[in-house]
Amino acid sequence: MYKLFIIFLSAIFLSEPVFCAVFEGGVEKTGMGTSSIILDSQTNQPVENVKITLPKENYTTFTDENGAFNLSAKLNSPSILSIEKEGYRPYSITVDKTATEKPMVVSIEKSAADDIVITSGWYHLGDDSFSPNSANCSEFHGKASGSFYSQNFKISAGSAASKYILIIGSIIGIDSLMAQKMGQNRVKTSYASPPEIFLNGIKIASIELNGDSQRFELPKNLVRKGMDNEITIKTGRNMAQTAHIDYDDIEFMNLSIITE
Repeated sequence: MYKLFIIFLSAIFLSEPVFCAVFEGGVEKTGMGTSSIILDSQTNQPVENVKITLPKENYTTFTDENGAFNLSAKLNSPSILSIEKEGYRPYSITVDKTATEKPMVVSIEKSAADDIVITSGWYHLGDDSFSPNSANCSEFHGKASGSFYSQNFKISAGSAASKYILIIGSIIGIDSLMAQKMGQNRVKTSYASPPEIFLNGIKIASIELNGDSQRFELPKNLVRKGMDNEITIKTGRNMAQTAHIDYDDIEFMNLSIITE
């Protein structure tokens, strides 16, 4: 399982405490609470009818009128939890069995006018050939659909945003050299080239590590306002395999573009 670089910010102790985890943009802190709840990050008010899914477990639930929800799924290993609500930015985090044992509080952000949800789906890239020591392979949800993913999107011709940022909600399975050095996998004898991101056919970034809520700024000179744009994610290759191409198996979900 990969490391989530979790920051513990504060702990409050009462005579009979009930602790909960509070998530804001992928950062966790401890707090107090009695049930899992989804809040609006601006108003701090509960959000009802939020869709909460654990794709690997084929589990779906919704928040009630008080923004509350319960996870009754059995989690034997870490799994990606996805949060969706119309009018809000999609969000996903990696959780383990503690998510079913103690309450969570998750703050979600309202969408901006120029935000674009490219996909809230789950995609597996690669060739379905991977080591049991590969990063997060126990979390894989589906079969490989090929070595790359591409999708068109359009930015309004009148958009006045100063920045366009690609958000990858969650990505797992990366066996890059950096991921290996950070202890995100147990592969000892080889490593893979990192997955690459392309905008309109031009490489703009590499994805070196597994994790949640990864951000990549799109070069403004490559953004075509009022026209179709194409985002592509290509998985890496096993650098120790020379007899044939051995693609690194990865999975990701929740691709979106936010504006700032």
